[in-house]
Amino acid sequence: MTTNNSDLLVITTTHDDEAKARSLAADAVRARLAACAQVHRIQSVYWWEGEVQDAAEWRIDLKTRAELASALTDFINEQHDYDTPEVIAVPVVAGSAAYLDWVRAETAAR
Repeated sequence: MTTNNSDLLVITTTHDDEAKARSLAADAVRARLAACAQVHRIQSVYWWEGEVQDAAEWRIDLKTRAELASALTDFINEQHDYDTPEVIAVPVVAGSAAYLDWVRAETAAR
């Protein structure tokens, strides 16, 4: 296990449509803004337009280098049809050295 990998992030966003979530994930990987992405079905409860909403969504977790965070955020905002898409970055503080090296390598072409 390797620690102190603040050069890597997991950036999370959500979408209300599974096909659009999968497309956004694939497009981000194709653009080399992320090495990989997972799409998970979730149930979200949140405030929106003065009311509590309860809706099915698909969470997208994208693994990337910290230096690509701004470009990936811009990409998500451009591709997304939400008024205010969720974009949250969490630093990777530990992980398999081989996997973390793979994330770096797959996003280095960018």
